[in-house]
Amino acid sequence: MTTQLETSLHELSDIQRKAVEWDDGALLVLAGPGSGKTRVLTCRVARLLYRSPDERFRVLALTFTNKAAHEMSSRLTTLAPGLEERADIHTFHGFCTQVLRQHGVHLGIKPDFAIYSRTSDREAVLEDALARDCRRVGSEDRRLLPRIDALKARLVRPEQTEEWLADGNSGSPDEACRVARAYRLYEEELRRANALDFNSLIFEAHRLFGYPAMARHYQTVYRYWLVDEFQDTNGAQYGLLRRMAGEDFRRVFAVADDDQTIYEWNGANVRRIGTLVEDFDCEVMQLPTNYRCPPGIVEAANRLVVYNARRADAKRPAEPAQRSRSLHDQPIRCRVFGTDRDEAAGIAAEIAGLDLAERGRTLVLARTRALLESMRDALQAECVNVTILNRRDDFASPRMRWLVACLKQIDRPLDRRNLATLVEAFGSFVPGCAASSASGPVLLDIDELLSRSATEGVTYLSVWTGAAQEAGLPSPAAEVVDLIAGLAAGELKPASAIDQLLGHFEGDEPDEDLRDDLSAWRRLSGEIRAAVGPTSLDRFLQELELRSKEPAPTPGAVSLATIHGAKGLEFDTVYVIGLAEEILPSWHSVTRRNGSSALEEERRGCFVAITRTKERLILSRAQRYRGWPKEPSRFLAEMGFADDDSDAVSGGGNPS
Repeated sequence: MTTQLETSLHELSDIQRKAVEWDDGALLVLAGPGSGKTRVLTCRVARLLYRSPDERFRVLALTFTNKAAHEMSSRLTTLAPGLEERADIHTFHGFCTQVLRQHGVHLGIKPDFAIYSRTSDREAVLEDALARDCRRVGSEDRRLLPRIDALKARLVRPEQTEEWLADGNSGSPDEACRVARAYRLYEEELRRANALDFNSLIFEAHRLFGYPAMARHYQTVYRYWLVDEFQDTNGAQYGLLRRMAGEDFRRVFAVADDDQTIYEWNGANVRRIGTLVEDFDCEVMQLPTNYRCPPGIVEAANRLVVYNARRADAKRPAEPAQRSRSLHDQPIRCRVFGTDRDEAAGIAAEIAGLDLAERGRTLVLARTRALLESMRDALQAECVNVTILNRRDDFASPRMRWLVACLKQIDRPLDRRNLATLVEAFGSFVPGCAASSASGPVLLDIDELLSRSATEGVTYLSVWTGAAQEAGLPSPAAEVVDLIAGLAAGELKPASAIDQLLGHFEGDEPDEDLRDDLSAWRRLSGEIRAAVGPTSLDRFLQELELRSKEPAPTPGAVSLATIHGAKGLEFDTVYVIGLAEEILPSWHSVTRRNGSSALEEERRGCFVAITRTKERLILSRAQRYRGWPKEPSRFLAEMGFADDDSDAVSGGGNPS
């Protein structure tokens, strides 16, 4: 056992150590904000590996974000150097991708399948599928895609669709027939393109584990399973776990917090924790101590969340690890402004008064993207750098979209849809270069490229690079085309060609989108190398498609996020804005009855927001939003704050 692991185990509390040392039965660990769950998970994995140095079984850990998986992998490398290769730490989608690469052939899925995560790609697949069926495609047909997504999320296969919809889930038999047909055609088109969409990864892995021998294989290979953030599982993800486990497997260690279930709109269910306990006969343990937040915030969070009726029976109030502060150094402040514009301006002015280091440790949270955008504009007006934390499924700049399209075309030479992306992106960053141009170089359009490829018997990319080289492109563009041609012909190694291409892009006086994309590429390349090591192009592209393309935060920038994007974050100072009725909680939840599931989820969202805080919390509201008067959020009173606890602010200035 390493000194680092021994030290980490020694630093655990008694209840944390008990969880780490749990033996073979199923265990649910209720772990609230700041309770040290990541340390418990990684110490448990490291200990399991050290206890079995001569055995070959592996440990499986599943989580929900690549950021969390990367953090766990990094910690494990420190705790158990030389043994970390026996632990597979993945997101659910990453794990299912690996399973389907290795065994998807049993379902007719080729290992080098593409992953379509962008809505635009999937809409194009649906349109092609319906057009191939000699149907005219209209806007109503495009709206069938969310219906198909919902069916996959419920693990309903195309051939089951009509019966499932007829059982009270559709307006009419004709509508059920229409959806079922579109679903079947869509799946056939995906197979034709050797592609899976994001929902298909779990859907198809679930099908695969329908073979009992496959489930037994994974139960043997992975002797212990750990699931992080279990409360975020949707029905398909839990169905996958159940089918993998079969009737007898019980070595499941799940960490969850029902008070942080904020994705019910995406299929999570606060009751699913109870289902897990019942299905796997779990023992239940709670990590009660909050090591992150000051006592005042822990107390406010406890007061808030007890208003929810749907909570685990075994849940006890969290206990602060920190000592209480003096009366003059309280961690929570309230702000009241006249209007939403005043609120944004006032908070921005307050943040502008912080030094650069403090700004980099500050987070602003809001219920809606619209409030965040107003906050961003107000901060930028104060010359404060801002980073909005949100998932990006694609690169923003044409150069990086073109580079990725070129790599995909090399990996999948007959992908016509990707060829269109390649041509469009190139035309966006090379001046005057398009399929037809009044001035400047002229390239072949898609139909001509396809025709010449068929006639000459060469790949689409070879035809395109040849046409581009013949077109007399200006020097920088000609050089990047030559690099892609050399890479496609096997004359250049991928790493060398990509480095040279990125060097060209960096020398092009990059705009903000390109700077962000280059930052994101460097981060993602490092993460993928750390996760899978040197790998093939198709594996690299699959990993790239699964990961968010947002750049690394700018040093000293204030971070902005929606509450639903705040999970896993912690900052010294947190502002929660928009704490007014019909804003937070939302209008939708307020119009329901007082104890509705929608209102409880909004309350859990507020709970998540305030517990991101390590030092200071500022709760803010306006009296009018978009001209409409709004009452204070009920959550303020539930946390123990009355109106006279607020610093009233007139206009957009700082509170006195």
